[in-house]
Formats: sequence, structure tokens, C-alpha cells
Amino acid sequence: MGRVISVSDKHQNSGFEEEGTPLTDDAAETGFRVVQKYLKNLDNSPGVYRMLNTSGEVLYVGKARNLKKRVSNYARLTGHTARIGRMIAGTAQMMFLTTETETEALLLEQNLIKQLKPRYNVLLRDDKSFPNILVTTDHDFPQAMKHRGSKKGKGKYFGPFASAGSVNRTLHHLQKVFLLRNCSDSVFAARTRPCLQYQIKRCSAPCVGKVSAEEYRATVEDALQFLSGKSTAIQESLAKQMAAASDAMEYEKAGSLRDRIGALTAVQSSQGINPQGVSEADVIALHQDGGQACVQVFFIRANQNWGNRAYYPRTGAGAEPAEILEAFIGQFYGNKTPPRLLLLSHEVENADLLEDALTAQLGRKVELLVPQRGEKRNLVEGAERNAREALARKMSETATQAKLLSGLAEAFNLDSPPERIEIYDNSHISGTNAVGGMVVAGPEGWMKSSYRKFNIKNTDLSPGDDFGMMREVLDRRFKRLLKEDPDKKTDLWPDLLLIDGGVGQVSATVSALDALGVEGVAIVGVAKGEDRDAGKEEFHRPGQRPFALPHRDPVLYFVQRMRDEAHRFAIGAHRTRRAKAVGATPLDDVPGVGATRKRALLAHFGSAKAATRAGLADLKAVDGISDALAESIYGFFHSGD
Repeated sequence: MGRVISVSDKHQNSGFEEEGTPLTDDAAETGFRVVQKYLKNLDNSPGVYRMLNTSGEVLYVGKARNLKKRVSNYARLTGHTARIGRMIAGTAQMMFLTTETETEALLLEQNLIKQLKPRYNVLLRDDKSFPNILVTTDHDFPQAMKHRGSKKGKGKYFGPFASAGSVNRTLHHLQKVFLLRNCSDSVFAARTRPCLQYQIKRCSAPCVGKVSAEEYRATVEDALQFLSGKSTAIQESLAKQMAAASDAMEYEKAGSLRDRIGALTAVQSSQGINPQGVSEADVIALHQDGGQACVQVFFIRANQNWGNRAYYPRTGAGAEPAEILEAFIGQFYGNKTPPRLLLLSHEVENADLLEDALTAQLGRKVELLVPQRGEKRNLVEGAERNAREALARKMSETATQAKLLSGLAEAFNLDSPPERIEIYDNSHISGTNAVGGMVVAGPEGWMKSSYRKFNIKNTDLSPGDDFGMMREVLDRRFKRLLKEDPDKKTDLWPDLLLIDGGVGQVSATVSALDALGVEGVAIVGVAKGEDRDAGKEEFHRPGQRPFALPHRDPVLYFVQRMRDEAHRFAIGAHRTRRAKAVGATPLDDVPGVGATRKRALLAHFGSAKAATRAGLADLKAVDGISDALAESIYGFFHSGD
């Protein structure tokens, strides 16, 4: 790809040739003079540069069509924005990666930003994938289902949808209008009579022959047309079928078709913005206020609005709109398939590079457009309005959260409002399927990407030993934290631990942290208090007397919400683990026996216990079980014979 002009051997990158020498340590010099020293070693190649402070922390990652020209801008004493001036003033070292092409530099820059999270870069913090609808093609009676992740299954995919709720609503419409099945193939094969979906007219019951394969395939084709935006043609076809059924005095069939037309009309009226002149596009609009930014993305597919989502990227201490949108687009489509058209609220830097990168990713031309009039402009204005309103709500919530955190610091005698609060709880039934849960809160509310669950592994604990469970959870959590960030350079370290429990749980927490040598983390136990009544909680701190907060104190409600969220999360994790345990069979532990072969064994023998007792000849008779696997299964359960 290119070569590296490095400032330190510790920044080596595989696949790059390393050149240059580190900047000497004769003085911890920072600022534009440091930048000037690198200019003589640079050429006019495209590439990526990093700016680091005296501690080696990456402050900024940037790309350049011409490294020498770009870096020379930072070597000037004046003419910078306040943000760039602060960044240059803190720069003590620089590192450079040359690339073969400018597009390659763009992709490398965005990957490094995601990996390093530099302070002065624009960073997309929520980068989850989106759900799609999959209509399978490997079955005589195709199924419509929600799908998330890589598109490996056979079938036709439609999406992305902005949320799981959008997908569920569309699937509901598909069932109501086209009567498509939503059951799994195994359930479909095992049915002997119609299920409730058939009774409430949400499925045509192909599993028991209530509809022929030809009729079902015709409805599947109609559903595919609907998902492709051709709902008007489907409505006309259904109307003709209804009229023909009525003329033939097939009134029950005509009534069913009438109901389907009504459902389709309701779908069309509830979809909101459905642009006629835009078949496929993402509408991306930015609004900034008070140093914060909101980016709204609307997904237009098949001339239909498939939902929208708001993002709140970190703006790198005040970046300009062009830089924010460029960074957002580069990071947003890093793991998503782009559409053929992106409608933007602002011009972006290096639009040609973005178009080239997205075109290569999609395999066909991708266009970036800032519309000035017409339907496309109306779409952008709608997205801008949503971005403005969403940011106003977010800033209001953030202000409220800041007041609560300040009140929390005062109530618990903390040095400053906590930036990261970790709340812990355990869930189990008499010690079985025990799970520890950790939820995280901060200045912007819940940090759900940081939630963690811990399956309790210590078999020496007595059933129901909550203190021992808490010690194990905290031991595992902070051992990993010490390994990943021993110098506490990142924001992964909590300022406050809230423990669901009283003096015993607090003692277990102190014991776990002391054993690891962890200091400087405030610990508060939240006990239920008198009569276990909400509002009468007692708070326990190491070495201090328990205390309570006034009954109507907003901080008390805030703590209750955090404790309840930890409780909800831990219970959910416990129920999931318990459900898996209930469905577990001895066949789960046999090497080479996956879900398909397990179903074959259960269908053949009737139960897992019968399969474990089966003879070798009987195992070999099962469809899908080879002779070698049959011998392996037999040996697994009869090794002591």
C-alpha cells in the first residue's frame, strides 16, 4: 500500500515499510515548530498523518492528497481555527503513512479514527448494523423474516430499515396483506393443523395444504413487488381478482381479497413520506448547536421511507459541517452497503474521494448530491428539521443529566460529577444459572454499548452466595481493565460503582478491588431499606455510617432508575441463560453434532435420552448421520462400557 515515515518504533504497522527516525527528546517541544521539523522528510505523496502529544496519545488523524502541502499548513504560526490551534499547540510528534491512491488514504484514515478515537477527530459513536427483510428462496413455501448481519442465506434481501420496529411493522403488513408464513422451517415441517396465525387471517397455512404451492408462489411474487415499491400494481391486481370472485359468486374469497386491499391501503397511508422521483437514496442532514451535532439519516428504498435514525457524533471540539459530514459518511458506510444516491444538507470535503470509495464498495456508481430545489430538496429539509428537533431534545436531556450528576457528587461527597458510573447486580434462582450484570451511565445517559453480563463460573461458591458472586464479577471486570488500560488513559475506568446491596456487598466490592490494587474508585451500596420500600433506600460507603436521601430528592429517583436498570439487565441475562439450560440436551456436548443433526436424532429416536442409549447400528440408520459420526456418538455415551 505504501510506506511509513515514523516517529517511533512502537508505531509499526504490518505491511508498511518503515522510514525515518524518532524525534529526539532534547526538549519536550510542542507546537508548529515540531511540525516544521517534519516537512523536510515529506514528499508529495498521498497518505495519512497522525499528530501525537508528549505522552504518545494520538490527538488527530488526517489524510492528504499531498502530504507535504497539507502538513505545511500546520507549520504556520497563524491562520488556524481555535480547535486546530489547540491541536497544533499540543503536538509533540507526528507519524505518516503514504498510500498508493488518495481513496486508499481516505479509507485508512477512517479505519484509524475508529481504532484510535483521537480527541480532535469527528467520531461516530453508534455504528450498529441495520436489520433487513429476507424472503427465502430455498423452500417450496418461502418465509419472510427479519435478518441482521452478513447476507449468507439464500433469498432476496430488502433494506436497510432504520430499526427493528420498522422491520416488524413491515413484516406484519406482509402477513396481513399476503398471508406469508413467519414460522421456521422445522416448525413448518412439524405442523399437523393450522396455527393461530391462520385463524386470525395472518397466514394462508401452506403447512397443512390450505393453499397450493402455485397460489402461494403468486402471493410471494406480489410481496416481492410490494417490497420493490410496486404496491399500486398489486392493488389493481387484487381488485380484478375480487371482482372475478364476486362475479363467480365466490363471496368468501371476494371478502378475503377485499380485506387484503383494505390492509394494503392502510399500509400506503401510514408510510409517511414516499417520494415519487427518488427510488433509492439515503438522506443525510446535519444540525449543529452549542458545540454539539446531530446527523439524521432517512432510508429511501423502492420509493418508500423505511425509517430514520439520529446520530450524535463527537465533533472533535468544534469541527466545521463539511468535515463532520465527510467523517460521518466515511465511518457510517464502513460496515454498510451504500445506496446509489446520497442526498446531503451540506457540501463535504473531498466529495470525489468519497464517491470513488463508495462506488468501489457498492460495485456501481454512487453519487453525492446537495439538492437546491424540488422533491430532493424537500427530503433534505425534512431531515434537517428532524435533526434540529432531535438535537434540541438531546441537549435538554443532557442538561438534566448534568444536574443529576452534580447532585449525585454532592450527595455522595465525590470530588466532581462522575463521567462514568457502573452499576452492578446479580440474578439467580437458588444459585442456579447465576449471572452478574453491569450497566453504565454517564453525562449523556445510558451507555448501552458498554453493558456487560458475567456468567458466574466459580463452582466452589455455595448456592445463593451473592457476596462471592459479586467478588467474582468485579475481579473479572477489573482484571480485564487493568490488562487493557493499566495507566488509566481511556474513559473505560469508572468514577463510581453503585452496588445493589448493603454493607455485605460493599465489603465484597472493597475486598475484590483491594486484592487487585485498584484505588480511586468511589463505591456506594444501595440497600432496599425499611420494608424494602422504594424511597426508603439506605446508602452504604466503606467505613461510613449508612445514610438516606430526602424522599422526593431527584437524585434519589436517579439512583433508583440506575439500580432498576441494572436489575432489569441482570434478570434478562439470567432468563436467557436459564432458557438455554432448559432447552439443553446431552447431544449438545457431542463433537460434530450441530443443530441439524441433533434434530435428525431427536426426530428418529423421539428423545435425547433414547438417542444416548441407542446402539451403533441404530445410530447409523439415522438420515444425515455418517458411519464415522455414529461411531463417535456411540463412543461418547458408551466410553465406560
